[in-house]
Amino acid sequence: MAEEETKRNEYGDMLWRKRNRRGLTQYDARKLMRDRNYFGAMMVELGLADAMISGLTRKYNAPIKPALEIIGVQEGVSKVAGLYMMITKKGPYFFADTTMNVNPTAQELVDIAVLTANTVKSYNITPRIAMLSYSNFGSVTGEVPNKVAEAVKILHSNYPGLIVDGDIQANFALNNNLLKEQFPFSTLADKSVNTFIFPNLAAGNIAYKLMQEMGGSEAIGPVLMGLKKPVHVLQLGSSVREIVNMIIISVLDAQNKK
Repeated sequence: MAEEETKRNEYGDMLWRKRNRRGLTQYDARKLMRDRNYFGAMMVELGLADAMISGLTRKYNAPIKPALEIIGVQEGVSKVAGLYMMITKKGPYFFADTTMNVNPTAQELVDIAVLTANTVKSYNITPRIAMLSYSNFGSVTGEVPNKVAEAVKILHSNYPGLIVDGDIQANFALNNNLLKEQFPFSTLADKSVNTFIFPNLAAGNIAYKLMQEMGGSEAIGPVLMGLKKPVHVLQLGSSVREIVNMIIISVLDAQNKK
C-alpha cells in the first residue's frame, strides 16, 4: 500500500506541474490520482501503457476530462470527436460526430471531417464523405444547411484531395442513381459514400442507434479521435463483444500513433 501511495503521489505531482497555473493544487492533484481514469491516463502519457479503455460503469464524459488534462489533443486539433464504425452487409460505414460536439460550427465540422478521414485512412479504407443535412446543395436555407455548405466550401478549398460533398440528404448520399439523376455535378457521384458527417450530435447519435437496433448493424465504437495517445471510452454497459472490438481498435490506434 505504501508503494501504491508513493506512485499516486508521484503521478499527482506530475499532473500538478501540468495544471498548477489552471487552479489545481498539489493536494487536489494527488487526490485525483485515486481515480482510475486519471491514474490510467498518466500511465498512457508516460508510456507505461499503450492505450486506455474506460467507461464501462461510468458516464461517457468521466474518462475524457482526465485524458484531455493529462494527454491532450494532437497538434492542430481544436476538439476531439467520436466515431462509430457501422458494420453492415454492404460493408463498413463511418458516422461522426456521434458522442462529443453538441452543435458544431462550420469550422468544427471541417475539423471533425478531417479527423474522421484520417481515422478511416488508418484502417486502409479510402474515405468518401457526405456532409449531411436536411437539404441538398442549398435547396433549403437555414442554420444547419448553411453551416454544412460553408464547411464543404472550406474542405474543397483547403483539402482538395478529399472526396467530400454536401450539404446533402442521407438518401441521396446512399443512392447513387438518385444522386446522379438529380445532382450529376456532385463529387460523390459514382463514389460509393462510406463516411457520414452529421450536422449535430443529436442527428449522429440517433442515426447510429437506429441502424444498430432496427437495421441489424453492428456498431463498433465510439472511437475517440483527436487525442495525442489512444484513449477510448466504452458505452455504459457494453457487451463482451463490444469491449473486445474496442480493444482491437485501441491496438490499431496505438500502432498507428507510434
